[in-house]
Amino acid sequence: MDIKETLEKAIEAAAKTAMEEGVFPQGKIAGIALEVPPQKEFGDFATNFAMQSARVFHMSPRKIAEELAKRIEGDWLERTEIAGPGFLNFYLKSNVLYDSFRKIFETGEAYGQLPAKDVGKIQVEYVSANPTGPLHVGHGRGAAAGSALVNLLRAAGYPVESEYYINDAGNQMDNLALSVNARYLELLGKGSEFPENGYHGADIIDTAKRIIKKDGDKYLDMEEGERLAVFKDLAYREKLAALKEDLEAFHVTFDRWFSERTLHPEAVNESVEVLRKNGNIYEKDGALWLKSTAYGDDKDRVVIRENGVPTYLAADIAYHRDKFERGFGKLINIWGADHHGYVCRVKAAMSALGYDASKLEVLLLQMVSLYRGGELVKMSKRTGESVTLNELMEDVGTDAARYFFLMRSLDSQLDFDLDLAKKQSNENPVYYIQYAHARICSIHRQAKETGLSLSGNPQFELLTDETEVALLKKIEEYTEEIDRAAAEYAPQRIARFAYDLSGLFHSFYNKCRIMGVDRPLAEARLALVTVAAHVIRHSLGILGVSAPEKM
Repeated sequence: MDIKETLEKAIEAAAKTAMEEGVFPQGKIAGIALEVPPQKEFGDFATNFAMQSARVFHMSPRKIAEELAKRIEGDWLERTEIAGPGFLNFYLKSNVLYDSFRKIFETGEAYGQLPAKDVGKIQVEYVSANPTGPLHVGHGRGAAAGSALVNLLRAAGYPVESEYYINDAGNQMDNLALSVNARYLELLGKGSEFPENGYHGADIIDTAKRIIKKDGDKYLDMEEGERLAVFKDLAYREKLAALKEDLEAFHVTFDRWFSERTLHPEAVNESVEVLRKNGNIYEKDGALWLKSTAYGDDKDRVVIRENGVPTYLAADIAYHRDKFERGFGKLINIWGADHHGYVCRVKAAMSALGYDASKLEVLLLQMVSLYRGGELVKMSKRTGESVTLNELMEDVGTDAARYFFLMRSLDSQLDFDLDLAKKQSNENPVYYIQYAHARICSIHRQAKETGLSLSGNPQFELLTDETEVALLKKIEEYTEEIDRAAAEYAPQRIARFAYDLSGLFHSFYNKCRIMGVDRPLAEARLALVTVAAHVIRHSLGILGVSAPEKM
């Protein structure tokens, strides 16, 4: 029995009955939100549905609550009370909570995985940084958010594919080659002017040094164009390999790596031709323009420059067209907030191609600010440039970095406290959660030493302490939380849930003994913490954070 779902259906049925009887006017039933009251005396569950429905039903919330209370019934309900201006508080019969929890216990390790949803396949594309240098902390936040969202959607039963779009065509790759070439010549004493739009990172110097170490000065005799082609390929493969290595260390993998190079020239030309044929491309000043204003953009956009070179938008049009043609029912892109102006033009292009642009959702990622000792950290100590993801992992660890990135919603600016992330105390939220899991593993080791084990039929009705009941109720909310978080693309909800659940466990641990009490109670408590450990482990798995057995 899903208690919340049963209650929601009972409230909805009561409202419909009141409509049929003419007590409520006909109207749309508002969303029914159920919460666990902060204090036990206010019942097991409460709803503000009556207050939400006051405008629809044209009567006072308290009157609505009274009429609903008359019509809500079930063998699972002890009583209903009205509180304040119109809250409905529900008191369940004592067996309901335990019967429901028994089903969760019997579900075992499968608890938390929702049934498959019969919807179209979803693609989540994220990070997609240029392979021209190391990932920085902003990329790290996007990597944590994207991978956690993929895990969350899969747990909620959605079919999902993750993808990284490799920007390996265009000016940035030419500038990479020019930068490596300049450093190569410089290191060999053949001074060269550094390109205006070159990459100044220390990693470029390292690349040039590795080329010299392996091949010496053999490229000096090449024509510059030939040498640049060699350096472009060498640097590209090196940067991409380093990028993949950092992401794997950050617990991020992709189902597909999509190369922008594969779009040029055929896919780009084909997409432009489709737009030309359907009247959404026109020529002006020698360039080809997309009629994006016809689809909500603030101005038309160039897709092919007057010199015949495609713009970035042209490649993005071809790429998103390719996505739609692969049959995805929903496209989710995670972009930096600095790309907010780009959203409308890509959506306009999809509409111009005849696709449903509402199936493309772009989540904008806000900036990350690092703080140490209360001071803003802007630069890497090692290179004097942006702090890299690799440096952050070395500093605070992968688990802390991922959890801290996921504590806030994507559209909120994140202040990352480096000192807090390294603390091994309950002040550090990720430590607090992992410590709860490690404590439960320790309980199991102690139980094994004393001969205590889980019975096939724990007497859950013995769990009557308020800390036990609170833990039971929180665990029962987990699948609903997964469903809601997935629908909102909100992995931060899972981060909060894991923290709150861990807090309830720590309260239980400090009050309720397992070893040294009557065996039936000990077995029931051991079963309770076993399920709690699974939910903590499952939620941390969604976040891409480990669940250690010892700390």
